[in-house]
Amino acid sequence: MRRPDPFLMSLIAAVLLASFLPCPPTWQPWLSRLTSLLVILMFFFQGAKLQRSALVESIRNWRLQGSTLLVSFALFPLLGVGLYALCHLLSPTGFLGPDLWIGVLFLCCLPSTVQSSIALTSIARGNVPAAICAATVSNILGILFTPLLTSLLLHRSHGGSGVQTVLNVAQELLLPFIAGQILQPWVGPIVRHHKILLSFSDRGSIIVMVYAAFSVAVLQGLWHRVPLLTLLGVGLVDTLLLALTLALTFLLGHGMKQSIEDNIALQFCGSKKSLASGVPMANVIFPSGAGIVVLPLMIFHQIQLFICTVLARHYANRPQ
Repeated sequence: MRRPDPFLMSLIAAVLLASFLPCPPTWQPWLSRLTSLLVILMFFFQGAKLQRSALVESIRNWRLQGSTLLVSFALFPLLGVGLYALCHLLSPTGFLGPDLWIGVLFLCCLPSTVQSSIALTSIARGNVPAAICAATVSNILGILFTPLLTSLLLHRSHGGSGVQTVLNVAQELLLPFIAGQILQPWVGPIVRHHKILLSFSDRGSIIVMVYAAFSVAVLQGLWHRVPLLTLLGVGLVDTLLLALTLALTFLLGHGMKQSIEDNIALQFCGSKKSLASGVPMANVIFPSGAGIVVLPLMIFHQIQLFICTVLARHYANRPQ
């Protein structure tokens, strides 16, 4: 029997803590400053860790890389909008309610994961170098694409234009990433040598951000607005999104007559959505409502790990 994911357990603990002991309003400005600092440090270290050779390598297999980006930033948002329209056609209330649909559509605009996409591609005996490049480029471009797509899909910009939203995200995420790239010759070897500390820092930052976001949401009456049946509905929508994406990436890979190894990389990189990028982006794009916005993403995170692990093991059992 597989042991529970410690990171998932920590996220659940953060949600429970925020539900019973939310951060008091008088402390929230300090917690907000702490989360901003953690976001800056996280993307700085990501920039310092990423080797430039990975970016150069990503240009070579342009069909696979372009297909992955197309799935992440075009197909996924279209599927989200389609499900949104279908649910509103079947139910005047939209099945989930406006706040959770914002979270679902935001989820559709996010980049791919890095760690799990690479790990699952490796388990499935796919093209691991291509997966590394695809997931990395997706995350870099996501800093620009995600806020712009979110503004276009939701028609909201918090008083500014979609370009202003991109600038706000770039200020907190892209600039630290660029600074890490600039200082990579000096900081990079230290960061890569202490991978465990970096992983602990990344995950610890996300846990703190989840606690901060849910504290605000709980004080605003989150659990009065989201009953258990609605949570099950979010899980159903997330599962449909993942199933449709896995099926369409499978057909796309075969239509391009790629190797099975490239098809595996396309499926796993194209179908994933990054919790590590999504939580800090939600805090920037939705400063007062990130708690309920990241709820569909947190549920999707666990569903994608479970289903894609089963799929990866299926691929791993194919003949040599």
